[in-house]
Amino acid sequence: MTNLREEPAGDALTSWRTYRLAAIPGDGVGPDVLAAGRSVLEATAAAAGFGLEWTELVVGGAGIDAYGVAVRPEDVAACRAADAVYLGAVGGPKWDDPSSSVRPEQALFALRGGLGLFANLRPVTIHRSLVAASPLRPELLEGVDLLIIRELTGGLYFGARTEASGAAGSRAASDTLPYSDGEIERVVRLAFELARGRRSNVTSVDKANVLATSRLWRRVAIEVGAGFPDVQLNHQLVDSCAMQLVKWPAGFDVLVTENLFGDILSDEASVLAGSLGMLPSASVGSRRTAHGLHGLYEPIHGSAPDIAGRDLANPIGTILSGAMLLRWSLGQANAAAAIEAAVSQAIDDGFRTADLWPADAVTTAGLTRVGTAAMTEAIVDRIAIRRPEVVA
Repeated sequence: MTNLREEPAGDALTSWRTYRLAAIPGDGVGPDVLAAGRSVLEATAAAAGFGLEWTELVVGGAGIDAYGVAVRPEDVAACRAADAVYLGAVGGPKWDDPSSSVRPEQALFALRGGLGLFANLRPVTIHRSLVAASPLRPELLEGVDLLIIRELTGGLYFGARTEASGAAGSRAASDTLPYSDGEIERVVRLAFELARGRRSNVTSVDKANVLATSRLWRRVAIEVGAGFPDVQLNHQLVDSCAMQLVKWPAGFDVLVTENLFGDILSDEASVLAGSLGMLPSASVGSRRTAHGLHGLYEPIHGSAPDIAGRDLANPIGTILSGAMLLRWSLGQANAAAAIEAAVSQAIDDGFRTADLWPADAVTTAGLTRVGTAAMTEAIVDRIAIRRPEVVA
C-alpha cells in the first residue's frame, strides 16, 4: 500500500494516548462497512497502545429520517472538534426524489465546506493476487501506483443552478462551473507537494479546449509548477485521460483535477484494483490538529442499499481508509502500516468477498468466499504492530 507522504512521526513509546474520532455510519452498507473499519481500528489501537474515543453521528439519509435534514450544525461542530472523521456512505433510492429540497448528499457538501476539506485523495494500487479481478489485461496493470487528487469545494457541484420548470417540451435547466485561482492554486500545490514524495510527476487534467474554467486551471497549474522545478508537469484533456487510464494506467503518478472530472476518473480507476470496494479515500484541507492533518476518511463506493445488512459488502476500502486516518490525522504510521499489511496478507491467503470472487470456477482453487464480518475477522487476526526500536 502506498504511503502518500511523511506525516507527523507519532508512534513514540509514550504514555497511553486517546484520540477523538467522529463516526458517521450513514446509509445502506455504510453501517456495515464502518462497523468493520471500527473493529480493525480498535484492534490496531489496542495492539499499538493507544485509545480511541468515538462520537457517533446520524447523518445523510438517516439524518433526514431522524431530524428532517441531512446534517445539523451540531454534527458539523462535532466533526470539527474531533481529531478525524470516519464515514461509511450516504444516500440511496429512498431519498432520490429529484424534486426534494433535502437530499443525503447535502451532508457531504456541508462537511467539506464546514471543515475546509478542499482535496480528496484517492490512491490506486494493484494487489498482485487480485490482478485477475480487473477487466484489464494483466500486463497493463504492471507498475500501477497512482494518486488521484480531486478538488472538492468548487465547480459544478457548488455553482449556481436553475432547476427545470414549465411544461414538457419547454423546460430548461442550467448549472454553472465556477472556479477562482485561489481554489485551484491550493489543490494543485498539494499535488506537487505529494508528487515530491512519490515519482515527481503531476498530470493536471482539464478541458481547456472548451471550458474557460479549465483554461484558468491550466494557467494556475503552470504558475504553481514553476515553483517545483524538480517535479514534471503534464497537461491532459479529460477525455484523453479517461482513455489513458485503461490503456496505460502505469504512466500516471499524481493526477490533479476539478471536482466533476475527479469524481468520474476516480470511479473509472477503481476497476484497475478489481472493485470499487477496494479503494480508500481521504478528504483534507490545510488545518492541523495536535496530531496531524484534520480530515474525513471514507471508501469511494456508494451506499449499495440492495446488499445492506446482508453481510455482503467488501469492507476493505473502509478499512484502508482507516489506515489513512491513522497515518495522516493521528500520526500513527506504524499502526497504519500494520493494517495495510494485514489486508494484503488476508488477500494473499485467499479471502474474497463476493465482488472479488472470480467468475471462472477454475481460478477459485485455494480461495475462501467470505462476507463482511469474516473478511474483517481475517484482517484483525493478521494485525501485527512493529514497535519503534529504543536505542539505549
